[in-house]
Amino acid sequence: MILQNLNQRNGTSEVDLPSAVLYLLLIMLGWLNIFAAVYDPELHPSIFDLGLNCGKQMLWIGTAIVLLLVIMLIDHRFFETFAFIIYGALCVVLIGVLIGGKVVAGSKSWIEIGSFAIQPSEFAKMATALAVSAFLSQQYVKMDNMKSIMTVCAIMFFPALLILAQNDTGSTLVFSCFFLVLYREGMNPTVLVIGVASAFLFIMALIFDKIYLSISYTVISIIFILYNRNVRRKISSVFIVLGIALISSGITYSVDFFVNNVLQKHQQNRIKALINPDADPLGFGWNVTQSKIAIGSGGFIGKGFLEGTQTKFDFVPEQHTDFIFCTIGEEWGWLGTLFLIGLFLSLFLRIIYLAERQRSNFARIYGYCVASIMFFHFTVNIGMTIGLFPVIGIPLPFFSYGGSSLWSFTILLWIFLNLDANRKQVLG
Repeated sequence: MILQNLNQRNGTSEVDLPSAVLYLLLIMLGWLNIFAAVYDPELHPSIFDLGLNCGKQMLWIGTAIVLLLVIMLIDHRFFETFAFIIYGALCVVLIGVLIGGKVVAGSKSWIEIGSFAIQPSEFAKMATALAVSAFLSQQYVKMDNMKSIMTVCAIMFFPALLILAQNDTGSTLVFSCFFLVLYREGMNPTVLVIGVASAFLFIMALIFDKIYLSISYTVISIIFILYNRNVRRKISSVFIVLGIALISSGITYSVDFFVNNVLQKHQQNRIKALINPDADPLGFGWNVTQSKIAIGSGGFIGKGFLEGTQTKFDFVPEQHTDFIFCTIGEEWGWLGTLFLIGLFLSLFLRIIYLAERQRSNFARIYGYCVASIMFFHFTVNIGMTIGLFPVIGIPLPFFSYGGSSLWSFTILLWIFLNLDANRKQVLG
């Protein structure tokens, strides 16, 4: 009824119901699992207890719903018109955090407002998405033009560098997901392939002997030259392939220097935990080991709501925030995790579908930004709880405890739903 009234007031088509339902399902299931993560069977607390994180999350959910209603009342043209102003304002706030921010868990990325703390880096993703969309939607911007590529990369990575200076590596890495948007908008796929290949090579260099990797890349390059007739006819291509093999060897042998001299001690430990958590199960491997034990103990159907023993005895640190997926795996089992993954994938596919039906370039590009940011969080968060990615402090959208995370994802999503609801007002 509220959304219908908003639609009538704005003269728009209906707000996309499947996306709204998926959003509400995710935040309510997240609230229940935060309660399960902090539940103490001896005290029998209430889910509405404001002294617990679940009670505080209830307040964040209430304010998030107010936020989305406000967003739906705003004229859809506002977001494109003021995209760069919003982006600039968030960058100024990030600079302010560097000067007078609060340090939490080693990261100087918080602003205290009374008894609450806000993390501006969460909102910087939304602001960057608006700025990237506004820039790419301009007619003169082409993804085969080096000036355009350099400009959009500057827009993407300026706030990322400010966040990196706050010692928040996890949030910094999120900004790499914008390359998926650039690829959709016509960027040469070679750039994406090189990035993925470099990341894969980095991980392989941590696990396998460097000399074998170098030989493997050289052999692959020679085979490619011998069996590709087009390459054989072009001597320059031979040098390009050999150059790639040489660069790959350089990356391989620089990994040890990077890990030992660039990364901080806790970041080195996260890399070690990814490679071999059993090397120090009571030290740097504790989080990942206990996380996998908790998820595996749930079996096929789980132990039942509020019945998770790993949760009750606090074996998994930060189980209500970064490791909330452990609670789902332990209490709801394989079926529960499959259902949750299905909900997220349904939301991502729905956002992409909505993005493709937009009449406005800005709205389409912003839709892909929303899907890319959420997909990155979803993939890395679940990956780090099962030992596929290093632990870098990435929250699970709508599930992990925290007002900044919930607000930022709510604003990110509902700005797009506002744009979609008003798509018929845009001239094709």
